[in-house]
Amino acid sequence: MPSDDYCYLTTTGRRSGTPHRIEIWYARAGETLYLMAGGRRSSDWVQNLSVEPAVTVEVDGAPRPGTARVLDDDGPETDRARRLVFEKYSARFDEDLTSWRDAALPVAIDLSPTG
Repeated sequence: MPSDDYCYLTTTGRRSGTPHRIEIWYARAGETLYLMAGGRRSSDWVQNLSVEPAVTVEVDGAPRPGTARVLDDDGPETDRARRLVFEKYSARFDEDLTSWRDAALPVAIDLSPTG
């Protein structure tokens, strides 16, 4: 399995205020990471970042701060997120990910500049 299959997303609990870390698929376009929430807005991590969009993402072992945005429109960035994540993982797995691509909620993480 390639080393870039997952990133680690840390959100702040919307009720507890404590950090919550998950492992999740992603695709990168420049300084933006795209994630897909299969549970859509019912996913805990989406609910957390909807309340507090400041997140930390670990890619290639290095934590980076970022700001999360839910892409709930049908615009070009939503299409781009779906396409990039789908293309990355459909080539690696035997499962048909088409229905997941079409139903999941895309989320963008804009990485903060490194100092």
